Amino acid sequence: MKIILTILLVLSQMIGFSQKIDTVINNGVYKSYFCYKYKEPLYVSYILHKGGGDCSRNGFFFKNDTKIKMASNSDYSKCGYDKGHLASSEDFASDCIKDEATFRFYNCLPQTPNLNRGIWKYWETKIRDLSQTDSLYVLCGGVFTKNSKKIGDGVYVPDYCWKVVISLTKKKVLYVMLFTNNDSAVKTDIKIEALQKMVGYKIK
Repeated sequence: MKIILTILLVLSQMIGFSQKIDTVINNGVYKSYFCYKYKEPLYVSYILHKGGGDCSRNGFFFKNDTKIKMASNSDYSKCGYDKGHLASSEDFASDCIKDEATFRFYNCLPQTPNLNRGIWKYWETKIRDLSQTDSLYVLCGGVFTKNSKKIGDGVYVPDYCWKVVISLTKKKVLYVMLFTNNDSAVKTDIKIEALQKMVGYKIK
């Protein structure tokens, strides 16, 4: 609880603007709630049931299949951040078309390697395992502040990343998790009301 209060206090001092959803991109696999200013999604949402599969990701590369100006490969070049999937590609690996559709710049945020390849990946796997016996509504996004770093041509780096997992069968929230997007990559469990206060919009 002390960690949560500390995070809320720090964020209340740093967040000086509302994180605005400008458009929703629905590619049939997930929905991306996109922000023009940040050139990337605030969050994505998707339904997951019996996730996983053996589709090879060889030849899959991040791209932009819209006319919206957003992050690109050049923005990530030598920046030190991974292109962190929000809707996990492995969740859709039973269908190579759906798997490839996760490689979009409106489905990723700059994440430190320690976060993306560590605890974030761990929870992707845990949630995918849970989906074998439950239908889940998964939401993943970032928390930005007025002090957020930028890479490339003005692409924002979230200070925190988050995941919300809801059981559709039990109709209850299972997890609300906040991760620091730094080399420590610390996970904190919080209430969804607290998360919504941080980001300044209703998560749905």
